Amino acid sequence: MSEKNRDGKRTARERLAVEREKQKASEKRRRTLIVGASVVCVLGLAAVIGVVAANSGKDKGGQTAAGPVVAPSGANGEDSLAIPVGESGAPSTLTVWEDFRCPACRAFEAAYRPTIHELVDAGQLRAEYHLVTLIDGNLGGTGSLNAANAASCAQDAGKFTAYHDVLYANQPQETDDAFGDKNKLIELAGKVDGLDTPAFRRCVENGTHDAWVAKSQQAFSKGGFSGTPTVLLNGKNIYQDQSMTPAKLKQMVQQAAKG
Repeated sequence: MSEKNRDGKRTARERLAVEREKQKASEKRRRTLIVGASVVCVLGLAAVIGVVAANSGKDKGGQTAAGPVVAPSGANGEDSLAIPVGESGAPSTLTVWEDFRCPACRAFEAAYRPTIHELVDAGQLRAEYHLVTLIDGNLGGTGSLNAANAASCAQDAGKFTAYHDVLYANQPQETDDAFGDKNKLIELAGKVDGLDTPAFRRCVENGTHDAWVAKSQQAFSKGGFSGTPTVLLNGKNIYQDQSMTPAKLKQMVQQAAKG
């Protein structure tokens, strides 16, 4: 065999080896993307993929709260487990299951809050919030429970939306149980005009709605949801739609409003 032919075959073998390595790398990337997509618990927010695993449902619900189940003022839905925001006659309903310690929930709120507020204010959307304690169950602590109770106390005072947004704006690191400190939750109430009252403080300190929050967590576990946030539009789980964006959500709600 001529030296030229040997060189040609060697070059061909080298090209084939390179191509095989490229294929292996491509397949590895494909498998990684599939695995990553399977655990994402937020609408197309790739930045939070790394933290979602800790928020996936494990049938852990944090603390079991003793005492009577006291629903917040105006709570509705099955077993009065939803805190409603917006007009009852709105054409569309957005149901959100969330945990105030959940970083993916914070990412969802940061991205979608302006759109949700706009649609609620226009009377086109009604939001119903279900508060759960998934992170307490996964990582320990009481921050999810205490923050959910405090938000429920804010609902009693007619200040749920503002305080809800303050909690997410001041959310600690997922592993930092800062919301377990009730004094911290009362301090944050100072950021909402008229919320920091003796009645609110008693409600937070006494854990008035703790048992109600625990019941909400039980409903979440029984619902078979995979993680937080879980977001449903008119009963359809839309968080699995990785193409979902605030603009797409707005379009869907406005189309429903037109009938």
